[in-house]
This record gives sequence, structure tokens and C-alpha cells, in this order.
Amino acid sequence: MRKVLATLVIGIALTGCSLVPYMEDPGFRSGYYTVRRHETLYSIAWRYGLEWRELARWNGIDAPYTIYPGQRLRMNPPAGESPEAPEQKPTAVAADRSRSVSGRGGAHREPSGHETGSTRSPAPRQAPEATQAAPARQQTGIRWQWPTRGEVVRRFPREDTAKRGIGIAGQRGQPVRAAAGGRVVYSGSGLVGYGKLIIVKHDQRYLSAYAHNDKIFVKEGVEVRAGEEIALMGETGTDRPMLHFEIRRDGEPVDPLNYLPDR
Repeated sequence: MRKVLATLVIGIALTGCSLVPYMEDPGFRSGYYTVRRHETLYSIAWRYGLEWRELARWNGIDAPYTIYPGQRLRMNPPAGESPEAPEQKPTAVAADRSRSVSGRGGAHREPSGHETGSTRSPAPRQAPEATQAAPARQQTGIRWQWPTRGEVVRRFPREDTAKRGIGIAGQRGQPVRAAAGGRVVYSGSGLVGYGKLIIVKHDQRYLSAYAHNDKIFVKEGVEVRAGEEIALMGETGTDRPMLHFEIRRDGEPVDPLNYLPDR
């Protein structure tokens, strides 16, 4: 029996996050997931590499996209339906229009299963640094900027891994800033391997994530400006003070270095 248990533990260690859904929720084997406290539609979609709009549609969830602890979510398309193909990339004008409706002034509340109460009020707003606000190389309609200072010590992995972004090393406590304006759709520490995490929705296609923070200054549902300080760099869930930064387009991870300006 001990030998069997040891083999199982080693197998889990080697496969990493690929077994997390099955170990956490046996119902996931049949294509369903049970919502826990402090989870949002966005955080669940982020964890399992799904597009949040499809996840909402599969479960008949409409605006304001509220989910509840104990709710069971379908994690695959209904029978006979295949996932929607990603939309064509919008022009800069269309993306800006979408952003103005859904990200920077939308009246509806973002999907949330809780109200985050562990964060403090934001520090006084600081203007973004002009040297990092140049237009990005990819034409997305979003003016991306670097979320913090420091050397890129981990590049975007080409293979399929649980976490696909870049690692920016720095000093514990240095500012972490929003890479673009948008709405905070997740703020907490409920995603295994990300430590204290913030997810920002920029428009209907793009999300960005900021992981391993020491302190978080923003709550879910608040609007943030490009360059606004949203957290302090930490080392929660990593081996050194660093920011793990991701950009996702239509739910798919993309290399942030193709979007951030040269520096």
C-alpha cells in the first residue's frame, strides 16, 4: 500500500498542474466544475485555459455574470456544439469602442462569486512613466506598457504549460502597474501557483494577469488606468521576488514581448 501511495505522489509531482482539476473536483471528470468561495467566472476560465464568454454561454450565464459557491459549471460545449472560433482581430477603432463600453465605463458588474475584503484602499494614484507608454508592436487598439521595472528572467514558453507568460525579476515591494487601462476581474490568492494574483480585463478580447504579488491594492470591479500602481512585487509562490505577467487573447496565452514596447 505504501508503495502504491508513493508512486501516486511521485506521479502527481511529475505531472504538475495537469491533475489539479481531477484532484480538486471529482465531478470535473464528467465535464463539470463546482464553484468555490472567492472564485469568479474569469478566474475559473483562466485556470483551465477557457474563453470566459464561451464558459458563460455554455452555462446560460448572462450579465452581470454572477456565480455562486456550490454552483456546478459545464466545462465543455453542449453535445453537438463545438467551441466558437476566435473573432477576427478588430481594428484599432473597433477595439477602442469595445474597450470604452466593456472596460472603462460599462454599467454591468463583472462576474464574481464574492467581494474581496482582504485588500486595502489604493495608494494615491501615480501617473504612468512616459518612457514606457509607447505604442506596442502588435496592433491591438491597446497602448500596452511594462508592468514593472526589471530584467526578463523567464521567457514565454513555446510548449504548452500551466503558466504561459514572462517573469520580470526585481525587488520585493517595488511597484507593479497596470499594463493598460481596464477593469479588475479577479483579485486574490485562490489560483494555485500564482500566489497573490490580479487579472485585468481590457476589452472583449484581452486580459492581463499579475502574479506573485506581496500586496494587492485593488479590488474586483474597480477601474484602473494604464500605469496605475495596483500591487507590490513579491515572491508568493516563486523562488525570488518577481512578477509573473501574462496576456491572453480570446482566452489563449500570447507572448507579452510581442505586445510590450521596446525598452
